[in-house]
Amino acid sequence: MDTPFDASQLTVVPVMSRSKFAQHVGVTEDTVTGWINKGYLPVVEIGKYRLVNLALVTKNALEQSFYE
Repeated sequence: MDTPFDASQLTVVPVMSRSKFAQHVGVTEDTVTGWINKGYLPVVEIGKYRLVNLALVTKNALEQSFYE
């Protein structure tokens, strides 16, 4: 029996490390670093760390029309 999805249990993370992002999307950390360096992924710089800006990635994805 399937349990319905409960969005109230969803944790929203606005930023993520390159290694965690790579793990979640199934690519290497070097690939993610390349995407960042080429400007394909937005980042937030906090001190010496560059974290993937998931909030902006999500916003951009939701604004895209796949039927254009």
